[in-house]
Order: sequence, then C-alpha cells, then structure tokens
Amino acid sequence: MSPAELLAKVAQFDALIVRSGTKVTREVLEAGRGRLRVVGRAGVGIDNVDLQAATEAGCLVVNAPTANTVAAAEHGIALLASMARNVSQADAALKAGKWQRTKYVGVSLVGKTLAVMGFGKVGSEVARRAKGLGMHVIAHDPYAPADRARAIGAELVSFDEAIGRADFISLHMPLTPATSKVFNDESFAKMKNGVRIINVARGGVIDEDALVRALDSGKVAQAALDVFTEEPPAKDSKLVLHENVTVTPHLGASTVEAQEGVAIEIAEAVVGALRGELAATAVNAPMVPAEVMSELAPYVSLAEKLGKLAVQLVAGESGGIKGVKVVYTTARGPDDLDTRLLRAMVTKGIVEPVSSTFVNLVNADYTAKQRGLRITEERVSHESPVAEAPLESIQVRLSHVQSKFAGAISDGGDIVLEGRVKYGVPHLTVVGPYEVDVSLEGNLILCRQIDQPGMIGKVGNILGQTNVNISFMSVGRTFRGKQAIMAIGVDEEPDKETLEHIGHIPAIEEFVFLEL
Repeated sequence: MSPAELLAKVAQFDALIVRSGTKVTREVLEAGRGRLRVVGRAGVGIDNVDLQAATEAGCLVVNAPTANTVAAAEHGIALLASMARNVSQADAALKAGKWQRTKYVGVSLVGKTLAVMGFGKVGSEVARRAKGLGMHVIAHDPYAPADRARAIGAELVSFDEAIGRADFISLHMPLTPATSKVFNDESFAKMKNGVRIINVARGGVIDEDALVRALDSGKVAQAALDVFTEEPPAKDSKLVLHENVTVTPHLGASTVEAQEGVAIEIAEAVVGALRGELAATAVNAPMVPAEVMSELAPYVSLAEKLGKLAVQLVAGESGGIKGVKVVYTTARGPDDLDTRLLRAMVTKGIVEPVSSTFVNLVNADYTAKQRGLRITEERVSHESPVAEAPLESIQVRLSHVQSKFAGAISDGGDIVLEGRVKYGVPHLTVVGPYEVDVSLEGNLILCRQIDQPGMIGKVGNILGQTNVNISFMSVGRTFRGKQAIMAIGVDEEPDKETLEHIGHIPAIEEFVFLEL
C-alpha cells in the first residue's frame, strides 16, 4: 500500500503486520487510534515504526527476532567469503568473456581478525561461524554480557579497539540516533589500511559518502553490503557501482526457511497479543522472558484486579489519586523477581476505569505519568521453607484520598487492599484492617456490619430473591461482637433496588458494589 492508502484503511483493523518497507508513522498510528491494537514487524529491526507514538496510542509493537537470525548470519558469512575471494567481480568478468586469474587474487580468512560490531543474536551467530573458519573474533557491544562472548570464543573490546585491530569488520547493530553514521571519516581513519567491511544490519549506520572516500583512498580495500541508507539505492550510486564493492538487495533474511519462520513467528505473536496474552517479543512493553511471564500470569491478573478495586473505593473524583504504593511480599531476592509487569498492571487497573484512554501494558506507565500518578514499590521479605511461588501477596495502598467505604481504610489512613494467588486463582485477602478470603471472579459486594448471628443469611436471601448467584462469601472481623466485613462474590450485577435492600438491614453500616 502507498502511505495514503495505509492512512485511509488502517482504522478498519485491529492489527497491522509490516516488513521493513512500510513506515508506521505517528500519522498512521493516530489514524488507527481507537481500533489498532497491535503492530507486528515481520523481522527484527523496528526503526520503521514510531515506538513513542505507538506507546502513547496504547498500541503494542511486536517483532519476530529469532526466525531469520541464522539466515542473516549465513548471508553475512557468504558476503565475507565472496568479498575476500572476489567472487562476484570474477563471475561478472568471466561472463563478459574475460579470463582474469591474476586480477582477482583474493585474501585468506584463516588467522585474520574479525570485529563483530553488535553482539546480539545475528552478531553472535556470525562470530560462531567465523570461529569455524579459523578467524580470531573480537566484538563490541555495550550491552553484551562478557560471559556469553567468552562462551563463543570472542573477546569483547571497546569500539575504537575493535575497529583498530580488525582485518574484517562485520556490522550487526541497530539503527538508532547513537549509531546513525557511526562509521564515518573519523572512524575510517582509525582503521587498518586495507580493512574490509561487511554490512547486513542497517544501511544508515554507515556514512556512504565517507565509505566511498575510504574505498577510493585504499583505507578500505573492499566492502560487501546488503543494506543501504535509501533502499533501493539510486541507479547511479557511486557506492553500488564501485569496483571494490559487492552488493546484494537486502537479502539477509531471504531464505525459504527464514521467510516461513518469520511469517509463523509474527503471526503467532500478533494473534497472542490480540488475545491479551503477554508477548515475549513485545518491543515497547516491559521485556519479560517467556518463562517469567508464564510464572507471573496469575499475579498479573491479581495486580490488575487490586488496582481496579482500589480505584472504585475512592470517593469523589478518582483523578485525585496521586500516590500509590505497591507492596510485594516474597521470599525471592530482587534479582529473582521482576516486578515491572506487575507494577504496569496495577497502573492499568487504577487508570483505565477513570480514563477515556484505552490503557494496556504498553502505555500504562506513560498514561499514569501524564495523570500525575506516582507509583512506588516496596518488597517485604517473606521467609518460606518452600518458596516455589514467586509471591506470597501483593498489597495496593492509596494515600491522601477519601474512601466511599470506610471499612477499607487502614489504621494509617490509606485505602488498603491485599491479595494472593490460591490454586492459580487471584483472591482478595485483606480489606483495610480486616482479613477476608474471596475469589476475584465476577463482581464483589463489601458490607461493613455489626458482628452478629444471621447476617450471612439475610444478605444471601435478598440476593437469592433476585436470582443473583453468590460464588464466594467471606467474613472478617476485628473482635467478636464488634465490627466485621462481609465480602461477597456475585456472578451477576444486582440492581439498584436489591443493593438498597441490603443497605437497609439494620446491622449493616455501609456497603459498596465493585465491578471486576
């Protein structure tokens, strides 16, 4: 589609899947606002998607980072070898009727130093293969763990050391403001004379005019390029036409196997995201490994429901909430429990019921910040001999607000709700100073009452008469014969008259209906 066609049609769809050629701009995301929920990038790089605009629109961006990794690495090695042995130039000459054995004497790879610039998935696979060719591999990546590099047999060094020591330089870095034209006149000057460069990453990381100058001077002996600043490049491009440059038209991921793998991977990611599942390949959401997401799934639901209940307890304008504290009771250390996902879901639960913006995991923090909502987190250590569960409980505290249900106010004056996961199901276990135990399925009625016999029967009778089914009921009290809280889980929403009947029971001091 042309950009104009995309703008005209995007509002009709829930998901958009693109390759590198389609620009998903702020205008596209604005046009799709209200319906577009997922953008899937069939491949790794996401520089053609405006991530900030997607985040603000609550649109999840997912990519397919693994399926074409090997294909890109293999293409990098193919370019490395064909450049070193002048394969494309010799092929063209022979087809033109020229037998030029002496002109196309190449260089050997064994014993040479390869600098891998960007040691992510593709870079590390290139390093593996280069080791198999007998090359010495050094690498630069500010985010790569040294132990992973050592396991492959690569040495992590600084940017300047990498380009200064290398006989061959293979580029595998993303295109960001920091990496744009990072290979320029200044960096070429720091390289060995006669260095050879391979790029199967992004064209924009090389200043193409500077590379032509370096090729003309002999500083760079050869280059092998699969990507360009503008694609396709101009027909009269000096770089493409240079006799010491081997070029391919962005074929890094173009194998039969990789194309199918990417298609399946992005389809699964988009379908999962549309179902509300947590995407391991989400680009603009907290990056949480798949195994962690699986373990935290019931706690994610608990966190959102606690937030949703808490905001409904606030009296007056819910927009007045400014301070939220989330307390995690856990036997695990800080390094063994990633709470970003849980914090985002508490935020979602609090903000979405009182906001016209569709809030999801992607833009929950952004939306909270826009509303002046300050969320803090605290961990409470829980000693457990069998610490299989990641969390003992999650507590949500709203400070400096008034509650429409006084029973939810703790001794410290905050609205306090606490819950835990039992048998894989979220349960509400604390309301203010009261302990309860009610499954967070369906909706909830909270009643504060005088602790006396017959209360459960009276409330149950009123609900039963209007065919409201009770799923759970729990009573918590401070002292016998004093005040108690009854937490009632109901499958249906009682009508206003039924709720008023409950409120007219003499021993009931207050009640509130909460939607989940």
